Amino acid sequence: MGSMMGHAGMAATAVRYLRSVGSPVSSAREPVDPLPRPDLRAVREDERLPVDPAEFRRVLGHFASGVTVVTAPGATGGDDRRSGDEQGEGPAGFACQSFASLSLDPPLIAFMAGRTSTTWPRIARAGVFCVNIMGAEQGELCRDFAVSSRQRPDKFAGVSYDAAPVTGSPLLDGVPAWIDCTVHAVHTGGDHLIVVGRVEALGTDEAAAAAGPLLFHRGAFGGFSGGPPLSRG
Repeated sequence: MGSMMGHAGMAATAVRYLRSVGSPVSSAREPVDPLPRPDLRAVREDERLPVDPAEFRRVLGHFASGVTVVTAPGATGGDDRRSGDEQGEGPAGFACQSFASLSLDPPLIAFMAGRTSTTWPRIARAGVFCVNIMGAEQGELCRDFAVSSRQRPDKFAGVSYDAAPVTGSPLLDGVPAWIDCTVHAVHTGGDHLIVVGRVEALGTDEAAAAAGPLLFHRGAFGGFSGGPPLSRG
């Protein structure tokens, strides 16, 4: 019973959030009221921050991670490669290092998006997304997606991609791996949102994977020099 209630609660949270940003959500149940606007403050005005933000970034930067680009189709569908105007809202995407696998059964992944992100609301409206796992030679492409949509309204200009098989989200050419998802749940986490995706399809490009992964460490992109495999004991 506890597991069933947990899944029901997560589903309700996802529905409330998607409704609050204007995403169409089909449901046979009664309409769910939007979540109230969140209070982004975690520390009162008269409190000291427990950790200096610059020091927090510096220390956490020692954790090396892979890099992804999370994409979603435009309002007119995944095959539309134009960026807007009479065709409606174009595809969306942003670079994301805070990504992880979450569950095998059911197949779930998670990524974190900043509450002030200008791209996340467009992904939320679509209700679907594709996680493009970037390769070692795609640092420049990743930088293009790392800027704000306000600075670069059409991040897909000159970018080659296909439609992911289930959701139609942009699947970038030359990525070593990709994961096609629907939004499963959205949770709050301080100044970020924790987005859980249900995996609908996934795949790899072994030729692209041979170049190795794109890594992020201490504010810079890098590659990976493989050593002997870890022993299992």
